[in-house]
Amino acid sequence: MKFIITGGAGFIGSHLAEFLSSKGHSVQIIDNLSSGKLANLSKVLDQIDFLKFDILNYDKLREAVKDIDGIFHHAALTSVQDSFLRPEEYERVNVQGTENILRAAKEFEIKVVFASSASVYGNPEKIPIKEDAERRPLNPYGLSKLKAENLCAQYYELGVSVIGLRYFNVYGPRQTKDYAGVITKFIDNALDKKPLLINGNGFQVRDFVSVNDVAAANFLAMKSNVTCGFINIGSGIATSIKELAEMIMQLSGMQSEPIYEEFKEGDIRFSQANVDLAKELLDWKPKTILKDWLKENVKNL
Repeated sequence: MKFIITGGAGFIGSHLAEFLSSKGHSVQIIDNLSSGKLANLSKVLDQIDFLKFDILNYDKLREAVKDIDGIFHHAALTSVQDSFLRPEEYERVNVQGTENILRAAKEFEIKVVFASSASVYGNPEKIPIKEDAERRPLNPYGLSKLKAENLCAQYYELGVSVIGLRYFNVYGPRQTKDYAGVITKFIDNALDKKPLLINGNGFQVRDFVSVNDVAAANFLAMKSNVTCGFINIGSGIATSIKELAEMIMQLSGMQSEPIYEEFKEGDIRFSQANVDLAKELLDWKPKTILKDWLKENVKNL
């Protein structure tokens, strides 16, 4: 089959490109390279088609998707802190850009798998978080993803098959520090023998999920008979930032204690996914254990 990945030169998109190529599918990447890098696609660059343009350019987008079997929509601005500085741009790229994708999908009857985010939940009343939990985003980034989800629901009513995958804290090779990059930041500091910097008291909880598991979830969502819905993609395991720091310090042989700083504006305190719906609808479950991955990779990043 022939698929498009928007934002395919980014962290998650490039791993998805590798996954789909390994399955023998034809892959076309759309990316304006504002944050993505061609180097991220080095393993598959000779196997894919790469188109450099912005998803806000509807004419080019429409031309690109005419003969496509499915769209994986990952193009977005993703930094929580940056979204406070540029809320209008996050609205434009993440909301208007998503509507362009959905509009093209409607015209050509193409299924869409949309990269949403657990940030739509904000601080939940309880964890693990189920998909029907109240959505109260704490920052412009999360709000833009919620608005994009609302558009997905509207376009489903117009006949578009669209699944939104709510990613929790995705980690893996090629992760940037901007995209939920606490693991990357900690590892970089540990390998440079610099103290790890923890925002807040360290007891805030995250759900870390491997980018390889996320790529598999995308493929299963596209293959599935599900035509609409929003599904959590996480490990289902809660890890505190303090626990994460201790694991990385131990594996890297660090002796110095972490430095604690103020909580950052818009940071979520508690986040853990209930992944029962992904198991039920997509036959998906996470395979990678964070501690095992760190043992194998902490000295290689």
